[in-house]
Amino acid sequence: MELEPRLSERPVFVTGADGFIGSHLVDTLCEMGANVHVFVRATSSGELNNIRHHAEKITVHRGDLRDKHSVREALTALQGTDDAIIFHLGAQAHVGESWDRPYETLDTNVMGTMNLLQSIVDLDLDIYKFDTAGTSEEYGNVNEEMLEKHEFEEDGRVILSERSPVNPTSVYATSKLAADFLTMNYHDAYDVPTVTTRMFNNYGPRQNPRYITGTIITQALERDFVELGNLEPKRDMCFAQDGVRGHLHVALEGNPGEQYVYGYGENISMQEWTEMILRIGTEEGYWDNPEIVQDESRFRPGDSDVEELLVGHEKITEETGWQPQVSWEDGIRRTIDWYAANREAWFGRVDWR
Repeated sequence: MELEPRLSERPVFVTGADGFIGSHLVDTLCEMGANVHVFVRATSSGELNNIRHHAEKITVHRGDLRDKHSVREALTALQGTDDAIIFHLGAQAHVGESWDRPYETLDTNVMGTMNLLQSIVDLDLDIYKFDTAGTSEEYGNVNEEMLEKHEFEEDGRVILSERSPVNPTSVYATSKLAADFLTMNYHDAYDVPTVTTRMFNNYGPRQNPRYITGTIITQALERDFVELGNLEPKRDMCFAQDGVRGHLHVALEGNPGEQYVYGYGENISMQEWTEMILRIGTEEGYWDNPEIVQDESRFRPGDSDVEELLVGHEKITEETGWQPQVSWEDGIRRTIDWYAANREAWFGRVDWR
């Protein structure tokens, strides 16, 4: 699908616009000539760190998803249009931090979504699509009682699709599942043209260095060992640009009221992922074979870790033509390059010092 003709001059509204995937989405929307409105949380330390270079091309709305007044005021910018797309990516998106800040996580992720949806209804907005970004964490681990409802690869791995049962195992995952259901509720009750997207584990430039890929790379750049938690879980790692394309394909071609999941379509253990990153960084001359050290204090609490995630993305591929384009090795190289060139953007945010 050719995206630019469908997006040129089209009004779009992006929450979480200065975040990881949100900023990459804004990059693409600006490149394609969309009329971009961004909703960012105003802070005393400033904002727009990741999208400042688009300042002349975007309309900035400052507020807080938890504050219905600021959400409603921002969305008035879409009054009088009938083809606007809202990309709802704003969230407290870190699993570990959801245990440290459970109330903020629920308030932002659940009530923030509610504030957006209810404001659309209150303002009687005529929009083209509302895309709520979910997470693969909503699937959690396989519940034995639901085993017969799952699909499996020939080698026994569970394939997760739109039909798979959900079983969230963290405050974050539960909050995102609630946001997904609210999004569908407003389609059923008020005919808001909503979709929900579950992108599997994303990585790439600008990602918070507390996520697995960033913490591996930043530690390797700074010292001769990397300290990590549980390395047994398997994840389906999807590069940022592929994730952005997934959101755009679903927003333009997805059917209102439906769910779309996507990712790389293959999974890898965190041990193997770490080894791949360290090998590529050594080959590229960024470091010299750092040691891998496990630290139990970095494990998720109790039995809350998700053992394995693997996506089946047939639905989005068949309906919209989307499929991943960036290989793991290429994506890792591009991600290492960014962290190496932008130390000032992440050094104060790491959790390993």
